[in-house]
Amino acid sequence: MSSGGMLPLASLNHISVVCRSVEESLDFYMNVLGFVPIRRPGSFNFNGAWLFNYGIGIHLLQSEDPKSLHDRKTEINPKDNHISFQCESMVAVERRLKELGITYVQRCVEEGGIYVDQIFFHDPDGFMIEICNCDNLPVVPLVDHTFTMATCKRAATSATQAPPLSTTVVAAGSPCVSSVSKTMQHVSGEEASHISCA
Repeated sequence: MSSGGMLPLASLNHISVVCRSVEESLDFYMNVLGFVPIRRPGSFNFNGAWLFNYGIGIHLLQSEDPKSLHDRKTEINPKDNHISFQCESMVAVERRLKELGITYVQRCVEEGGIYVDQIFFHDPDGFMIEICNCDNLPVVPLVDHTFTMATCKRAATSATQAPPLSTTVVAAGSPCVSSVSKTMQHVSGEEASHISCA
């Protein structure tokens, strides 16, 4: 990259999601995630909807050819593209998802004695949503402003170290040290556990 400096950005404004059905997605983002519909420019000549809450906007765009979209994802992969929301009560979120019959994956990540709970699920088009208490983790800038040391790598001595909790499960060959967790996928009241590292 040329050394002309960074773009003069201020904040995240919105994300756009292409939908098979704007109506179905509108119902999800309003009644599951709590977004509020807002006025959309009348000059647009295509179907869509704008919503706002939590300081960001969600712009729903009706696909011109819904059949051309990829098949809806059934497997919830925490390492897939997603947007994440901080919440006040993970227990309340999980209870509500069960009431709504929404399939989700639950994880717990430990870093230096700090624990972060995560819940992942899909919107009607397979775009992944995360709910977490990620604010538990402090934001620590890298001193040299590079991402060299941010790569998740297994330390040479980690193989001889015991996991921090008996409930933490380390997958064989996992490339991570701290972000290892036991994952539970909830489907219609049943639980099937698997291991993932992100």
